[in-house]
Amino acid sequence: MRIKRPLAAAAAMAAAAAICLPAQAIATPPSPQSSATAQTVRMPLERQVLHTGDGWASAGAGTTGGAGATADRVFDVHNRAELVAALAVAGTEPRIIRVHGDIAANTTADGKALTCEDYAAGTGFSLQQYLYDYDPARYGTDREPEGAQETARSKAAANQAAVIRWDIPGNTTIVGASPDSSITGAALRINRANNVIFRNLTVRDSADCFPAWDPTDGAEGNWNSEYDLLQIINGSTNVWVDHSHFTDAPNLDKLQPLYFGRKYQVHDGAVDVTNGSDLVTMSYNRFSDHDKLLLIGSTDSTNRGDVGKLRVTIHHNVFDNVGQRAPRVRYGQVDVYNNHFLTTADSPTPYGYTFGAGVESHIHAEANAFTLPSTIPASAAISHFKGKVITTIGNTVNGKAVDLRQAYNSAAAADKQLAEDTSWKPVFRTQVHPAQAVPALLDGNVGPIYTAGEKR
Repeated sequence: MRIKRPLAAAAAMAAAAAICLPAQAIATPPSPQSSATAQTVRMPLERQVLHTGDGWASAGAGTTGGAGATADRVFDVHNRAELVAALAVAGTEPRIIRVHGDIAANTTADGKALTCEDYAAGTGFSLQQYLYDYDPARYGTDREPEGAQETARSKAAANQAAVIRWDIPGNTTIVGASPDSSITGAALRINRANNVIFRNLTVRDSADCFPAWDPTDGAEGNWNSEYDLLQIINGSTNVWVDHSHFTDAPNLDKLQPLYFGRKYQVHDGAVDVTNGSDLVTMSYNRFSDHDKLLLIGSTDSTNRGDVGKLRVTIHHNVFDNVGQRAPRVRYGQVDVYNNHFLTTADSPTPYGYTFGAGVESHIHAEANAFTLPSTIPASAAISHFKGKVITTIGNTVNGKAVDLRQAYNSAAAADKQLAEDTSWKPVFRTQVHPAQAVPALLDGNVGPIYTAGEKR
C-alpha cells in the first residue's frame, strides 16, 4: 500500500479547517445561482465535508467523513491489494483513501485476473449441470433449488464474495484521484458504519458469477444475483454519495443469455439503503444502463429496524437509461428533487417505472425533469407496491408541467390510488431550481469531474 504523507503542518491546518468550517466546504461546483458559494473557503476534494442543510445526511451529527485525517491515515491506492489494505487499517480515527486509475476487484492479491471458473474450481459447480438439474420441466416450479448443485453453487458464490465484497469503515472519505478513477467488479458496502463520504468515482459491473434460480419468484421464476454496486446497510448513518457514476457498462443486461425463458440476471442494485440505515444524501451522481437502481427498504416486514429510519435525499442526479427503482421506497421519508430522468427510444435497459411507492413509503418528488420517448406515458413514472401516499410537485415531462400523481391515479385501479402525502415536508435542502432548468443545469456537471488535491 502506498501512503502519501504531506507535511504535518499543512495536513493539520487542512484538517482543522475541515472540522471547524463544515458549512464552508464546497459540496457542489458553484452554479450561476450560487455566487455566494463561490466566495467561500476552498478545500481540497478529499478534505471537503457535507454542507449544513444539504439533505438528510447533514442531519444529526452531520457528515464529515475522513476530512480530519492525519498524514499517516491518508492512503493512495492503485490496485485491489492496496485498497483492501487501506480499508482494513485498524482504528476509528478519520481516514482518506484516494483511488488512482481502475481497480479491478476480481483479482488475486498479486494482481492476477480471476474468472468465474476460478471461483468454481473445486466446488463441483457446473452451470450446465445446474441448468439440467433445476430445469422447471424436470424439477418443478413449486420449490427453490436444493441438492448437490445448489450446494456447489453456494460454495462457488462464497469464493467470489470473499474476493470482491469490501466494507468501507466509518469516518472515511474515499474519492477518485481523477475523473477517470474507477472500481470494477466490486460489491462495496457501508456496513454498520457511520460518517462516510464517497465521491468522484465510477463504480461498474458488480457481476455475480453464480446467480441463483428461483422458480417461485413471480409467475415465471427469476434468476437472482447477490451484489449491489454500493450497499448502505445494517444501521449505517450519515452517508454522502456525490459526483460518482454507477453503471453496468460494458457488461449490459441485454447481453446476458436466457435460461428457462428468463434473463440470466448477473446484476442487482446500484445503491441500496436498507436494514435500518439512515441519513443519506445522494447528489450530482450519474446512474446509467442499469435496471434496479435504488432500493430503500428491503422488505415489507417491520423486523429490520426500518420504521423511523431510511431518511434519504436524492438531488441533482442524472438517471440515464435506467429501468426501475429510482427509487423504490418502503417506510422512509425520501426527498427526490431536481433530478433528470432520461430515457431514450433505443435504451438498452427497458423502462419500468421511476418512483416505487412501497409499504408506508413517504416520497416527496419535486421539480424533477423527465425526458421520455412518446411511447412512455407520464403515468408510468409511478408504480404501486402497497403504498398509500406520494407527493409530486412541479415536475415536468419533456419540458411541460405534469402532475405525476394525478397522471398515475388516472390510469391506476381504484385499490391502487395514491393520496397526497401531508405527513411531512423536506427541510434539509440546497436551492431548488425549476424543473425546466434541470437538464441544462446538470449537463456536464454530474459524475466524476474532480482531481483530488485541487481546491474547489
